[in-house]
Amino acid sequence: MNIGRTNIWVGLSVMAFFMAYGFLLIWLRDFAPGKEEWIAAYSTGKHFESRLAHVHGNLIALTNILFGYLMLKLPVSGPLAKPASWLALAGLMMPLGILGEVYLGLSPIFVLAGAASIVAATVLLALAIARPAAA
Repeated sequence: MNIGRTNIWVGLSVMAFFMAYGFLLIWLRDFAPGKEEWIAAYSTGKHFESRLAHVHGNLIALTNILFGYLMLKLPVSGPLAKPASWLALAGLMMPLGILGEVYLGLSPIFVLAGAASIVAATVLLALAIARPAAA
């Protein structure tokens, strides 16, 4: 696959997942049995973390779609392109790590690794775009 296509495919797939997860959150808040408890704890603990995962999941998925598009259209190549692509994908560990914390009690290390990855991907992509193309 061309560098960038994977970011677009994965970004769209993850975005669809987190959109569906958003509908689940709406159902829990507005229609589920015990919704009063959900509403009472809406801004704390697991409820707050769940919303963070939803928002960051869509944001980082969209970032991957944008990265992929830029990599294909500019085109971005050279030694920084592939690491930027993979680090952007690894950035998805952040929202998935939040879900892992909420539902599985996992360590926050995945959240931190994902956050560092998406920042590093952004820096590498900026550098790759700034480099003049080889003739």
